[in-house]
Amino acid sequence: MLFSSLTFLFLFLPASLLIFFLVPLKYRNYALFAISLIFYGWRAEDRWYLILLILTFSLDYVAALLIARSRAKENPKASKIIFILALCLNIGLLAFFKYTDFILTNLARIPLFSGIKPLGLAFPLGISFYSFQAMSYLIDVYLGKIQIQKNYFTFGTYVVLYPQLVAGPIIQYREIESQLADHPSSVALAASGIRTFICGLGKKVLLANVAGELWTTIHNLPSDQMTTLLAWFGLFLFSMQIYFDFSGYSDMAIGLGKIMGFRFPENFNYPYIAQSITDFWHRWHITLSGWFRDYVYIPLGGNRSGYARTFFNMFVVWCLTGLWHGAAWNYILWGLYYFVLLSIERLGFGKLLSEWPSFFRHVYALFFILLGWLIFAIDGSSEALTFSALGRYLGYLFGIGTAGFASGLTAYELVRNLSFSFILLFACIPGPKVWMQRIRSRYRIAPYLFDIGAAAVLVLCVAYLADSGFNPFLYWKF
Repeated sequence: MLFSSLTFLFLFLPASLLIFFLVPLKYRNYALFAISLIFYGWRAEDRWYLILLILTFSLDYVAALLIARSRAKENPKASKIIFILALCLNIGLLAFFKYTDFILTNLARIPLFSGIKPLGLAFPLGISFYSFQAMSYLIDVYLGKIQIQKNYFTFGTYVVLYPQLVAGPIIQYREIESQLADHPSSVALAASGIRTFICGLGKKVLLANVAGELWTTIHNLPSDQMTTLLAWFGLFLFSMQIYFDFSGYSDMAIGLGKIMGFRFPENFNYPYIAQSITDFWHRWHITLSGWFRDYVYIPLGGNRSGYARTFFNMFVVWCLTGLWHGAAWNYILWGLYYFVLLSIERLGFGKLLSEWPSFFRHVYALFFILLGWLIFAIDGSSEALTFSALGRYLGYLFGIGTAGFASGLTAYELVRNLSFSFILLFACIPGPKVWMQRIRSRYRIAPYLFDIGAAAVLVLCVAYLADSGFNPFLYWKF
């Protein structure tokens, strides 16, 4: 069930919050646990995978208890064996459901294995997110960074908490350990959460969905109608769609968390104002970058052992980052693309870049970010279709195979969507938030006006959802 659906907004959300606030404080984790499992199993196709979800966090709960018991008995060898087995089970389940068909499909291209058929496995909703959360808990327990959670339902609530269950942010246990114990909610925090949720809903519905519809239209144009300028405009729209789609969903999760007394970490920090690729990845999907830094890059040695080892560690991280996003070659290529760019900046170009004027640094970053989104966006039904489509659209961007630089259709699309494009750009920068904070602190009536504005956004979102059948979520499959 999408947060940006009428079923969630008018049925599940009110019911879940009513139950949450009516239940006594000491039972709230039990209520959240049950509500989250209902949320996960809402779709008929996900009910069987509810068992997988419960199995995953149950294994990690038991493994953490056994690790703690072995440590108490001063038996580090047993603790290590339990940890490795549990970690392998987590990775094995994730790999089996997410990558088996990809591996079998590619093996079938080899004559020796031509008879192999994919298993046709359905993708368990949110497995990449909840597996990473469960593994982070297990790793931190083993390393002694956190104390074990002895209450099964409290630990289960951490893993399955529905606001961030299927699309993040990826939360490390130590970030909300104390909040799971006391749910420090307040009227002010809940009100802030409602505003954050509505802001995220507006990003998703009014910006991402509209940009996505336009991108789909442009992307599907035949080559005799495509122009260079229109191709760049389409890529701009996809970059806006994926940003507002995912950051909007993260904001909705953060807002729901606030309402329930949780403070989730921010997942985006205006990534399109970045002035280098390194800067971009400090701002985009922050919790995923942090997870790979803490649990892969640093354990491999980070940048402590010279350039060769550093680049090897980066290579591993970015291969895994690409694979995390999907079992397809374009995602692997996307990860390697960023590995190359980040390596070039680390080799010295980043220092040279810092001497450029701010405007040119920004243009450089946006140019390569947009090309990266093209690799991410083009996903055909097969490897050949994917790379054929990718090559064709890349050609469009540089005037190859198009109907020219511009046309009457290009002018029409640009003029028709000019105001919407400015809104998208305006919403990508921190200026509006800074101005609203200044106005809010300076004028006593401002908070009431902003609340009226939030209510208007909610009404517009509901009207859009009631009228439109276009409501995808790009990170749903990850």
